[in-house]
Amino acid sequence: MYGNTFPDIVMVFYTNLPVDGENVYSHVKGVDMEITPTVWTAITGLKYLGVRINKGKISVVEDFNKIQYYVSCLKNPHLKVKGFHVGALKLNERIIAFIVTWMLTPRGSNHVILTEEDLVLIYCIMKNIKVNWIHAFKEHMLKSMRLSFFLCCSSKFLQYFEVDLDEELS
Repeated sequence: MYGNTFPDIVMVFYTNLPVDGENVYSHVKGVDMEITPTVWTAITGLKYLGVRINKGKISVVEDFNKIQYYVSCLKNPHLKVKGFHVGALKLNERIIAFIVTWMLTPRGSNHVILTEEDLVLIYCIMKNIKVNWIHAFKEHMLKSMRLSFFLCCSSKFLQYFEVDLDEELS
């Protein structure tokens, strides 16, 4: 995803950002926005299909146990697990972990420690389980309002709803 970003107006977008079930709402410069799965699809090109993963609802992935899965991904499965560190993973799992933590669900810091959500996403990717990426991005966007992917994505929402951006700095 690329294009102009409008950091100041995106802050207004986030300030007015309640969530009601599946949809996200905002109000910017007199324009009411209802961001439905259809809008997400139009902006991102992704389909609203697959397993919905978010904190507290990890059980949607059957047979997932975070400790057992993490141990199965370790270069040395005999290591004592003290935390979910990326550095101890096998090469493929480590590469997927970096893609998850840096690109798909980025955070401001500490990309080395995996969260339970990170582990489930890695598990789904490695096992070819379809993930509802729109849902994952929406959940993550609501937690991580200052990150560049969501700045670009939020700017696309503003353009989609035809908010006047002529006088905004990009």
